[in-house]
Amino acid sequence: MDWIDTHAHLTFDELYADVEQVMSRSRMAGVRRWITVGTDPGHNRKAVNLAERHEDVYAAVGIHPHHAKDVTEEDLAEVRRLAGAGKVVAIGETGLDFHYNFSKQDAQRRLFRAQLDMAAELELPVIIHCREAFDDVLDILAEYDERLQGVVFHCFSGGPGEADRLIERDYHVSFTGIVTFRSGQAVRDAAARVPLERMMLETDCPYISPEPVRNQRPCEPALLLHTAARIAELTGLSLEALSRGVTATSERFFRLG
Repeated sequence: MDWIDTHAHLTFDELYADVEQVMSRSRMAGVRRWITVGTDPGHNRKAVNLAERHEDVYAAVGIHPHHAKDVTEEDLAEVRRLAGAGKVVAIGETGLDFHYNFSKQDAQRRLFRAQLDMAAELELPVIIHCREAFDDVLDILAEYDERLQGVVFHCFSGGPGEADRLIERDYHVSFTGIVTFRSGQAVRDAAARVPLERMMLETDCPYISPEPVRNQRPCEPALLLHTAARIAELTGLSLEALSRGVTATSERFFRLG
């Protein structure tokens, strides 16, 4: 079985210093391809560089909503330039975070729209960060639905109602180790009903280590298998069938070779 970690932060300090060993452990676990996701100018550059140095690493570039208060036109121009690299497969992560509100909400909305404009023009799919802003994110996405190549809500933390709304709009849903948490029943209920052709799996490493290794820090791609095992239980699928399904979905969404 082969798996793809569709949302990792391999350039974050917790992983980057040991990234070759992190990737080696991941391969041994069967997680053999990775999308490393940028969140700010520095990590965007490192993500593209890492992808260009490793055949099985791909990059997404974008500015996280936390940084909306600091972003400049030069930063956005650099995202656009980096997005032209051959190993860049998406814009993101981008969206709204009304939980922490590290940046004012209007600034977050402006940055979100700027990156959606970019994704539409460059014909790249979008990786969405959404925290306590579900309706606001959907309202903004509705302005772009006819122009976007694809939308995935990463690190989905909602319930079946939210998942149904995403599927109705032909969006994709990506699950993390939250499905293994005692507090994650709503997310489990959602995962049980998302069709394979709309489902992806991710670690969001170095965060969100799954049970039964929740105390392991940092999380890393090899731990994706714990999430996969729980999803297989919830969907009634074998691990082999789940692997085939989510891998095909991820390859199609990100247009992986």
